[in-house]
Amino acid sequence: MSQAVNLAQKLDLFSQHWSPKIVSQFNGHDIMVAKLEGEFTWHHHDDTDDFFFVVSGHLTIELEDGRVDLGPGELYVIPKGVRHRPVAHGEVHVMLIEKAGTPNTGDAATAAEKNWI
Repeated sequence: MSQAVNLAQKLDLFSQHWSPKIVSQFNGHDIMVAKLEGEFTWHHHDDTDDFFFVVSGHLTIELEDGRVDLGPGELYVIPKGVRHRPVAHGEVHVMLIEKAGTPNTGDAATAAEKNWI
């Protein structure tokens, strides 16, 4: 990659919700953008933390023992093994970082396919 990645331009390339798109990689991790709206499923990741950075909009990460509210420019890392459910208030644009190949639902059978854009 010889150019900077413009997250806003990448986010303009698709409209699907809850379908992360890979924009770069580093050290075996996917850097992704996604559009979220409404509630996702409760899930966890056994082997990796889950990184959320809000580009625009407002996102709540529901946890079994509380919640974290995020706005533009804020991030939260969910430790591996912790059950959580993202809830988007309107359309939310996020940047995600996960180990390459990590299913977004924590289960490969129900995960969205992650494509490069």
